[in-house]
Amino acid sequence: MGSKEVANDKPHIVCIPLPVQSHIKGMLKFAKLLHRRGVHITFVNTEFNHNRFLKSLGPNSLDGLPDFRFETIPDGLQSSDEDTTQNVALLGEAVRTNFLAPFRDLLKKLTQSSTSHNDIVPASHIVSDGWMAFTVTAAEEMGIPVVLFFTISASSLMGFYQFPTLVEKGLTPLKDESWLTNGFLDQVIDWVPGFKGIRLRDLPNNFITTNPNESLDFFFDAIERLGKGSAIVLHTFDELEQEVLDALSSMFPRVYAIGPQQLLLNQIPQHPLKAMGYSLWKEETECLQWLNSKAPSSVVYVNFGSLAVVTTEQLVEFGWGLANSKLPFFWVIRPDLVAGESTIFQLEFFVETKERGLIASWCPQEQVLEHPSVGGFLTHCGWNSTIESLSAGVPMLCFPCFTDQQTNCYCICNKWGIGMEISNGAKRDEVEKLVIELMEGEKGKQLKIKAMEWKKLAEEATTPHGSSSTNLDNFVNQVLRRKSEDVICL
Repeated sequence: MGSKEVANDKPHIVCIPLPVQSHIKGMLKFAKLLHRRGVHITFVNTEFNHNRFLKSLGPNSLDGLPDFRFETIPDGLQSSDEDTTQNVALLGEAVRTNFLAPFRDLLKKLTQSSTSHNDIVPASHIVSDGWMAFTVTAAEEMGIPVVLFFTISASSLMGFYQFPTLVEKGLTPLKDESWLTNGFLDQVIDWVPGFKGIRLRDLPNNFITTNPNESLDFFFDAIERLGKGSAIVLHTFDELEQEVLDALSSMFPRVYAIGPQQLLLNQIPQHPLKAMGYSLWKEETECLQWLNSKAPSSVVYVNFGSLAVVTTEQLVEFGWGLANSKLPFFWVIRPDLVAGESTIFQLEFFVETKERGLIASWCPQEQVLEHPSVGGFLTHCGWNSTIESLSAGVPMLCFPCFTDQQTNCYCICNKWGIGMEISNGAKRDEVEKLVIELMEGEKGKQLKIKAMEWKKLAEEATTPHGSSSTNLDNFVNQVLRRKSEDVICL
């Protein structure tokens, strides 16, 4: 009886990420941190992604623990190749139209007291990806609070929050395509809290459309519901984005910066879920042995993340820019990185780079960034990649592709001083020049010094008494461990 009473003191959190790689990884890490703080977890994947996990990590990879379990819901999309990222536009529409009913049914099951696990209390909270607006509807119907967790930077969230204002000011939708070339996006805007001197192009670029219905409704749905969460959690740390976090905290009652997540997890050496992975693709670990053979800080790591797509021409220009730099590089090229075709470099490229280049389809990125031979990161500036690179003290070359990546790029280059942007469509001469500057030039040395300073601050934030550890404890005690009726503000 005593053990059951102890178990019943645990909050029971239903975690549901946006069903794409980077968001699942962020939510799963956050769930592990909560579990360590005495929280029972039910983690919800789509059936499609659940099967991808089992394929990439092994048939027992999601067995979990009695108080850390997995559930699935259908996404309502036609099945596709399990190793290919689902169409982002179709997935976004599915989130808006297909997810509420199955999630509501699952939530009803999890909130009933007569659960099949008699030592587990009914679900007490939802921790939802902040972009999954339907979870707020489900929370209202069930009368339980919902926490909105964003796997993006505070700066990006502030940028997205300006989208309704952009509409009011007539800045989106664009009147026609000519606006993209007439300097329109270079105009400075001075009304975004926490930012000084940013341009329109430094906001998340989803507003750059001539079609008012194209993707914007997805973001508007979430933005309208930001105030309905019992808390907002962001994967960042106070010292990195203090000004923007202060502005967000003045708008919403409870905002918690909890990151970098891996550094917080590193404080838990004996966590029983430590071995549980995060990747929807099978990671190729042979690269680590290859990196062992290289000199310290000599290798350029190149990865455009899990969703970004480039053209064949861009890929070839990147390839020859790297080849012409004469520097060693490790390049992750997903099978679906180039839209509509598989990419095959000409033999000449492989002859030129065979002694110093390695290409893989996926890798354990954090281990790569932490490897002593890696000296720079050519990145699309996704937030996971950005904060992982910062945590490892690795400076960046930035080639933002879409959504929040442009805002991250702005912060990397202009606010934090740890990167340079590749412009002019990624021509090989510029890629070569910037890669050499990053790895061997004076500017690169300055960026490395600054990156190491941010790494130290990130490590301090995640020590037991650091700002992120304190914020995590406060979040658990102030939001999750209070009675639902005290925290719900729907």
